[in-house]
Amino acid sequence: MRTACLAALLLTAASPLLAQIARVDSRQVGSATLQNVPEIPADVRDAVQRYQSYREAEIEDWLPDGSMLITTRFGATRQVHRVLAPGAARTQLTFFSEPVGGVWRIPGSERFLVSRDTGGDEWFQLYAMGLTGPPVQLTEPGTRNQSPVLGKDGKLLAWSRAVKGSSDYAILVANPADPTSRRVAYQGKGAISPEDISPDGKQILLTRGISNREMRLSILDVATGQATELAFTAAEPARYLQPRFVRGGAAILAITDQGSDVLRLVEIDLATGKSIQVSGESKWEVERFDLSEDGRVLAYPYNEDGFSRLVVQDFRTRRALPQPQLPKGVLTGLKFSPDGKRLGISLTNATSAGDAWTWDVAGAQLARWTQSELGGLDPAQLAEPRLIRFRSFDGLSVPAFVYRPRNAAADTRTPVIIDIHGGPESQTRPIWNPGAQYFADLLGATVILPNVRGSEGYGKAYLNLDNGAKREDSVKDIGALLDWIGQQPDLDPGRVAVYGQSYGGYMSLAVSTHYSDRLVGSVERYGISNWISFLQNTEAYRRDNRRAEYGDERDPAMRAVLERISPLANVGAIRKPMLVMQGANDPRVPQSESDQVVDRLRAGGVETWYVLFADEGHGFQKKPNNDLRREVETVFLRKLFGSSPERGGGSAQR
Repeated sequence: MRTACLAALLLTAASPLLAQIARVDSRQVGSATLQNVPEIPADVRDAVQRYQSYREAEIEDWLPDGSMLITTRFGATRQVHRVLAPGAARTQLTFFSEPVGGVWRIPGSERFLVSRDTGGDEWFQLYAMGLTGPPVQLTEPGTRNQSPVLGKDGKLLAWSRAVKGSSDYAILVANPADPTSRRVAYQGKGAISPEDISPDGKQILLTRGISNREMRLSILDVATGQATELAFTAAEPARYLQPRFVRGGAAILAITDQGSDVLRLVEIDLATGKSIQVSGESKWEVERFDLSEDGRVLAYPYNEDGFSRLVVQDFRTRRALPQPQLPKGVLTGLKFSPDGKRLGISLTNATSAGDAWTWDVAGAQLARWTQSELGGLDPAQLAEPRLIRFRSFDGLSVPAFVYRPRNAAADTRTPVIIDIHGGPESQTRPIWNPGAQYFADLLGATVILPNVRGSEGYGKAYLNLDNGAKREDSVKDIGALLDWIGQQPDLDPGRVAVYGQSYGGYMSLAVSTHYSDRLVGSVERYGISNWISFLQNTEAYRRDNRRAEYGDERDPAMRAVLERISPLANVGAIRKPMLVMQGANDPRVPQSESDQVVDRLRAGGVETWYVLFADEGHGFQKKPNNDLRREVETVFLRKLFGSSPERGGGSAQR
């Protein structure tokens, strides 16, 4: 105690400003602990609500009577609703305090499965329920349960389960009508998941994720518990997404980049391993698919520079069928009705939070089932993202979406927010983005969302450009973006903030260590601050997958690289204010990653705000928490932009 007091006195005497920055003022707002965050002005709260009070609708599945199951939010969290017909009311079916993670119809009944966790901890539980009555838990508390698939008659359910401290998943099976029938069908090695059950119910198609870039397929015999790996999947590293049995179980249909730079839809003969391309020739990737239960009609969208283009075709003849003319945007759901006559679609874009539609396959009629509100916002006044490309340090063309304030004059140099996505195998797409719209309107900032190297959607070669020791090449992409900003007559290179969550949070920290002199400050949410501690402390069930992407810290040479590029090792280069946010229950990027960088920043005299949510995990799912998050970001960014004069940019080199 005396030492702490003496240190405080010496700190105060040596630098009153440093002592003021190091002091921590803490207060509680709901479930959140706020450190060094000032009171939120009333005008900010009001402004945030205008952009946070939207609703969206996403199709999950169909019931036998032709009604649609969607997820939407009326209160604080996303729940399951039923819609009887186009334009009909949304009837709420689940009333959990936690958001629903997924919904799956149980064939042959009006019952369905739902998944949810507690406080964002991602230890998901599965429940069976109907239109009335309480949900029945099917899984063991304290375990992680995911990827449920159901047999054609609805009597066999398979899913994967992980337990604390283990990287190995097991495959469990049960009759969803009888929780006591639950049993372990197969104890696997690594991250295995069931993908489909054969028409006769005797086999389960499994995937094993080596990394986010490589998967293996195997077939599990339900009776014997023996799994046989399909040899063709070991021939070369490739992804096999959404694999499912077709042709009575003689073949599988899957999205894969086997033998290709881009993801294609192919049919693979199980006896020979030979594949036939089902999707047409394209430089763009297939993003998802669905096949009608009778195996006749196939639907899949291409991801064309971030926008979805839907294709509907006869699966047996490969003949193109009438195509729906959807609004330009991004598909978030695709599901045929049980009779195969209607294709359920959910779609979002820059001016719509997301709604459910149907396409009548035979009648070629498009119907809108939901009309979601934007909380009073006028879509005509919202910013439309512009797709640009800039050249990086090595000549690579990097795409980005740019949201410029709609009311900004052409010669006005606006402040800039660089918002970097997570993943890293993810992609910023022109979806409903309330944050970008809000910052453009309320802060008058241009928001730039780059898809740096390592992003999905541009092929395997682009995806692999940031692997292992090449990690910081993606950080250099942001340096090149700063150069591009400095060349634009309508952007202010002297008022640039970097912003990101998860892997984007790491990027925000790393960019701040390289280019602090070119930024006014940074926002990072649950970002990786130290690669070694992250890989050691992330939950065991995902550790090997992350090592395959980022590098294995147990290898001395790779460990040296990870130590060198960790933001915590270079935190002394950060000289501008930082806002850090974290969920206490995060199993992916633990709270310790944020705690340690906050401590180091404050020790170095950097103004650091910190917000910790006690009831959130990796991402903030509850509306009150998301509202508070946006309020704090607003006050922080407004302070940065309001106090920084326009000036020129510096060199992109560290």
